[in-house]
Amino acid sequence: MTANPTEPRSFDRTRTSETVLQRITAIRAPRLLRGLELSLLLFALAIGAAAVVIIDLTVVGSPTTALLPAGALFAVAVIGLHIAVRFRAPDADPLIMPIATMLNSIGVAMIYRIDLDAGAIGWGSTSVRQLVWSTIALVAAIVVIAVLRNHLVLFRYTYLLGLSALILLLLPMFFAPIQGARVWVRFGEFSFQPGEIAKILLAIFFAGYLVRNRDALSMVGKKFLGIRFPRGRDLGPLITFWLIAMGVLVFQRDLGTSLLYFGLFLSMLYLATGRVGWVVLGLGLFLAGGIVASQTLSYVNVRFVNWLDPFADPRGGSFQLLQGLFGMANGGMTGTGLGQGFPGDTPEARSDYIIPSLGEELGLIGLFVILAAYLVLVGRALRIGFAGQDDFGKLLAAGLGFAIALQVFIVVGGVTRVIPLTGLTTPFLAAGGSSLVSNWIIVALLLRLSNSVRNRPKLVIRA
Repeated sequence: MTANPTEPRSFDRTRTSETVLQRITAIRAPRLLRGLELSLLLFALAIGAAAVVIIDLTVVGSPTTALLPAGALFAVAVIGLHIAVRFRAPDADPLIMPIATMLNSIGVAMIYRIDLDAGAIGWGSTSVRQLVWSTIALVAAIVVIAVLRNHLVLFRYTYLLGLSALILLLLPMFFAPIQGARVWVRFGEFSFQPGEIAKILLAIFFAGYLVRNRDALSMVGKKFLGIRFPRGRDLGPLITFWLIAMGVLVFQRDLGTSLLYFGLFLSMLYLATGRVGWVVLGLGLFLAGGIVASQTLSYVNVRFVNWLDPFADPRGGSFQLLQGLFGMANGGMTGTGLGQGFPGDTPEARSDYIIPSLGEELGLIGLFVILAAYLVLVGRALRIGFAGQDDFGKLLAAGLGFAIALQVFIVVGGVTRVIPLTGLTTPFLAAGGSSLVSNWIIVALLLRLSNSVRNRPKLVIRA
């Protein structure tokens, strides 16, 4: 039987069409991603600019140019990071950078609003410094995108980065405490919080360490009350990092940072092993340490007392907590409106208590929008982790997402009396150069990790 000579040609034409379509899709996907990212970035910058104009019209009565030079510099840096991603990481997630930019812009607007109340406007104001630090942080993110071409390079230096994190944690012990806590390094007028960079190095170290030792940590142990607990010989890492967390609490007098470091390790340990027993043991250890600290350390005891009964000392240790709660209550559901509240009445309204400041003027709805933005940001990080091609990248992306999530929970939980109040800063929103630099570096790492996920069509559809 003679074969039809047209059949192979038809089959070849189909295969050729599919190949061409795949190539076109592979070419268009990065362009679509970066186009979407640019549109969202411009929208995020417009939100910040509109907020500043509204504040000016409400408080001053007319638009001003107080933030224009520093704001223009910040906008140029944002576009610069976008260009760097377009050339160095064209397949990166298109939502991460716009969300961070929006949060950063909203934070600057609220800090500017509090500066107006205090009469501190100009190049020395907190809002201008925040914009300058934001620009520096974006430059650091550009450097990370340009230099780090493959995230697996970090895996080679797991223990070196872990040692660097330990050095950064110990460094503030050689400097005088600021507001009772040893978390700052000061050189003249310049101060920096090494712990903000340490949390990134710890996330990298935890990811590398757990990938190397996951089998040993996942060994079958004894079952108790329906939960399988690890063997006693495998508890070394958990005990070690519990002692480090307690050391930060005792010697640096920083409850929030202690909770952040231990929570980060515990969450990544669970992701690596899938063992609920680790979580139960870890939470039990930290709660036991916290209870002992609350009974033996005065500054921890004060925080617990103020948390349990804030009206016991309304003009003393509980004053800040109550002012924040009253401010959010004054805002109600829809808020007083930008420029029409009294956020400056709360101590540290620009940094530790920027969430109540935003809650008063934007209301509960505004806070829900901000928390939803954090939720999407963390969700994208976890999605990168689940879609990753290697175990190290998966753990690192999830760990960086958990670092942001834990920080937001600790801050928001503290100002709303869900947990005792701590001194952490809200990522991207609160005033502080150290926090901005570290969180924009986290954004750069997430962009680099998402670029390594080679599933372009799916990324376009879900974005």
